[in-house]
Order: sequence, then structure tokens, then C-alpha cells
Amino acid sequence: MKKGIKIFAIVVVISISIGYGVYAFNRAVNIFPEEDLKYFKIFSQAFQIVKSNYVEAEEATSKKLIYNAIKGMLENLDAHSGFMEPEATKEMEVETKGQFGGIGIEITVKDGILTVVAPIDDTPAYKAGILANDQIVKINGKFTKGMTVQDAVKLLRGEPKTSVTIHIMREGFKEPKEITLVRDIIKIRTVKYQLLEDKFAYIRVTQFQEQTTNDFRKALEDLKGKAEIKGLILDLRNNPGGLLDQAVKLADEFVKDGIIVYTKDRAGKGAKFMATNKEKSVGNYPIICLVNGGSASASEIVAGALQDHKIAVIMGSQTFGKASVQTLFPLEDGSSLRLTTARYYTPSGKLIQAKGITPDIEYKDGTVHMIKEKDLPKHLAGTDEDDAKDTQKEDKDKDKEKKRDPHGFKAPKSPEEDELVKKAVELIKSWDIFKSRK
Repeated sequence: MKKGIKIFAIVVVISISIGYGVYAFNRAVNIFPEEDLKYFKIFSQAFQIVKSNYVEAEEATSKKLIYNAIKGMLENLDAHSGFMEPEATKEMEVETKGQFGGIGIEITVKDGILTVVAPIDDTPAYKAGILANDQIVKINGKFTKGMTVQDAVKLLRGEPKTSVTIHIMREGFKEPKEITLVRDIIKIRTVKYQLLEDKFAYIRVTQFQEQTTNDFRKALEDLKGKAEIKGLILDLRNNPGGLLDQAVKLADEFVKDGIIVYTKDRAGKGAKFMATNKEKSVGNYPIICLVNGGSASASEIVAGALQDHKIAVIMGSQTFGKASVQTLFPLEDGSSLRLTTARYYTPSGKLIQAKGITPDIEYKDGTVHMIKEKDLPKHLAGTDEDDAKDTQKEDKDKDKEKKRDPHGFKAPKSPEEDELVKKAVELIKSWDIFKSRK
């Protein structure tokens, strides 16, 4: 597997740390600084003591000790860095291809409890009414307190047509609600679309995977074949992210020229991702991009580019605020390190880490307060100024959203029934009216 940059909408806190003090120590003398060698030696001593003396020999195998040590190291870095064992690495590769067996949810860990970032459209979890911010307190009778996302995934995934029972807790519930879900093949169709009122293109992008931009082009071409498009609504709500290159390619369908996004690493060195596609699939008509607190990472790159280049009106609520880049480093046994290696910035130079993108038109749709990047333990900081400015406002927003939430399961809505989509259509209509006035 090639080393590649990936941005992930599954916001994970995995317990991690580095290992193998016996790590070819003699050769390391010529590679590592003296200070590093000092601590490698200490680690080597600790490793040998545990391996030789721990009372449960099966708990002190070399593999287990080293893996746990690596996990411990990365756990103390940030919320998105992590160690993936060979099995987890393979599962991640499967996910980016867009097909796997399970119930269809993106999860993270908050305060030691598994929490839903977003359900995946048209999956068992979505159809059962699982919502963003639901806490999963039990899986098949096993409490999830302190459970890692990796361990939870092993329990939630399985053969199609087999069942899994979860208990979820939601604000307003007096006790956890038991839900039994039948697993299915989760084929993630990342692009959904339809024509609204015979002239407005509605395209929803649920994640950024290998074929997302191609599927977006096909969707728009199909809609163009049915009608003369008078406006486009790009729906990125509850899109947790995905592949960086797909976010850049999708934004390139809109941005005529200039920067789409740029990154800076620890040394301040950056990489600019420029608009290069000369054959845009998007025409010259009003564009509205819908976002909310579940719009994270790659979806924030797209929304930020559209906003900064004044291509679209951003409408909805504050986005998640994940502006960090993870690079995958494969290890020789099939395991891998997912390491945060850079921050990214919008074309105008805004760092939205732990802050998110502020919509041009703010609209609260009555949902509960969603987890944001700044809510995660060990999240990368934004700027001190941003953190201080937003804390009080965020607390007030939480209180308002809690009062609006009906606390019940919400049936999935079609675009025609969606209040924000209807408001976007009305805005495009008024756009044309004002344009016709002299």
C-alpha cells in the first residue's frame, strides 16, 4: 500500500504509543540522536522486565507489548493520530473503496463513550433513526465505556443478515433505548441527486471516496440531460470527510482558477492545491452549499473553497472544524500509523481548526448540538484568539439547540420535505428575481 494523505470524517480517539525498545538497538546507534538512544534503552529495559516477569505470560507476548506501546504513544498526540493493526488497516482500505458489511455509522469516542458522528445514508442505522450525537452505551450487552473505536467496529461489523443489538442514549431519554439492527452490505453511494421543480439540481455528497468526483460529474450530466439547470444545491450536511484528493477534485469542478486549499507542516512548509481542471462540469448559475455540524474535514475543504472564491452561498450551521491532514505510514507487518502531519487552510488563509466554517446564512434546523472538533480530547488547537472568541457563543448556541430538539427519532427526509433545502430553493428563486431588476 502506498503512503498517501487521507482525511478521515470518522473522528477517532485511539489509545496508542511506540514500541520495541529491542528495536535493532545496535544499528540505531548510528541513526538516532543521543537523547533518543537514552530513552530507547529505558524502554528496552522496561520491555524485558515486563516480558520476563509479568504473571500472565499470554498477556506479555512481544507482539502485544509492542502494539500496546505504539498505541500508547500515539494516544497522547492528538484525536486523529492512531495505530492500526493489520486487520484495521485492511478495513480502512475497504472503507475507502466504498463497500463493507455492517450497520452504517461513523463513530468517535467522547468522554470514554462511543458516540455517533453521523449515520450513513440508506443503511440499517440510518433507517432505524440513529442520529448524530447518539451515545452507544452497549453493543450486544457489552458496555462500551473505555472501548476503542477499533474494538467497537469489530463488534458492529459482521456477515450480512446477522443481527447486532445496541443500546443508545440520547439527551431527553430517561434510559438507554435498545435497538436490534440486521447487518447488511454497506455500499456507500456517496453521491445522490435529483431535479427539484424541474430546474434546480440537488446533489448530496455523503462522503469523499475514490469515485466521488466522477459520480458527481455523472450526476450533474444526467440532470443536465433532463432540464436546463437554473441553480445547484450542493448538500454536504453530515458529510464526515474522506479522501483529500477527492475533496480537491470536487472543488476543482467549481473553482475557475487559484488555490483550492493549502497545507503547512511542522516546519511551516506548505503544499498548495490549485485549480487545474479546465473543463468544469458546473455551469454559470446560482449555487448554494448546505453544511452543518456534521460537515467535517474534506467537506470543509470544499465549502471553504466555494466560500472564499465567492462561488456559492454557504447556508446552514457552523461546521465541525477539523482542519488537519493525516498521512498513512505503512509498517512492514501490514499495520500502519495514521499520523497528523499538517494543518490545512482555506484559499484566503483561514485556519478553521477547532472553529469550523461560519455559514453566510445561518440556519438551525432543530437538531441537537453536534460534536465539534473542539469537543474532542487532545484536539489540535486553532488560534488562541479564535478559541477565546467562540467559547461563550458556542455555549449559548448549545442551550438554544437543546431547547429546540424534540428528543425523538426523526424519520429520514426527502429533499422536498427538508426545510433547509426548501429555503435554498426559495433563495435561488429570489436570486433570479433580483437579477432581473435593473
